Amino acid sequence: MAKSENVDQYIDAHPKWKNQLLQLRQLLLSTNLSETIKWGAPVYTKDGKNLVGISAFKNHFGLWFFQGALLQKNTELLVNAQEGKTQAMRQIKLDETSKIDLKLLKKIC
Repeated sequence: MAKSENVDQYIDAHPKWKNQLLQLRQLLLSTNLSETIKWGAPVYTKDGKNLVGISAFKNHFGLWFFQGALLQKNTELLVNAQEGKTQAMRQIKLDETSKIDLKLLKKIC
């Protein structure tokens, strides 16, 4: 798949998860973070620092927290992004059986 040039293209390229990605995007934009594309995926920043990204794959979608290991509150949904490869990055992995709890996610974001 070609790298997306903007967030709309990224979301459109993942029709299976489009509604869920739109919900996550709306949530993140409500937190006054800046939206950009990095590494071909949506990333949300504050003061130039990468904080969180959204991603979609064949069997799941989710949120990536670049410094998730440093979060001290509302971390029960966070799991190591790549065990043995990443130190601070954490993710929330969701699929078609997941109910997106926007109130809980906003506490983390």
